[in-house]
Amino acid sequence: MPHLTSRQVLALVTNYGVEQDELLVPMRHLRDRGAVVTLAAVSRDDVRTLVGDEKPGEAVAPDTTIDEVDPAGFDLLLVPGGTINADSLRLHARAVEVVEAFTSSGRPVAAICHGPWALVEAGQVAGATLTSYPSLATDIRNAGGTWVDEPVVRDSGAGFPLITSRNPKDLGNFLPELDAVLEAR
Repeated sequence: MPHLTSRQVLALVTNYGVEQDELLVPMRHLRDRGAVVTLAAVSRDDVRTLVGDEKPGEAVAPDTTIDEVDPAGFDLLLVPGGTINADSLRLHARAVEVVEAFTSSGRPVAAICHGPWALVEAGQVAGATLTSYPSLATDIRNAGGTWVDEPVVRDSGAGFPLITSRNPKDLGNFLPELDAVLEAR
């Protein structure tokens, strides 16, 4: 089954509040297919995930910190949601810089649920068509993007490949798009 061998994926999160399945399901899926997934968090403390934005989920040790990671060597940026995670992440200046490093170099970004808030904060949704958790629709439109209510959207209207989904229920649509964009690299 591995066919993403040598592909490098960077997952960007805070240490609390990331939606468990939006982080762990894509990480495990990509690793099962041979990709190297690096988890970068704000600190080296465990990443404490949540289920449904409220119930404690699994804790995961990050591989590095957002401040220490060099985004240059990665093929894809994964930005999972979780309301608390996404809201805090967009306020972390270095996280916004990492998003900008991917988008300005034309490398793909995959964001799910509230994850697109980081792209809005970085000013990188203008011209893009994307989806997200519905509460982000106005933010996306105000930032120049087109919001649609679809399980997954793959678009390059902002000048880089962007894959977005609405919530954990859409992971079955989201994961094949991650594979496809990485296979094309």
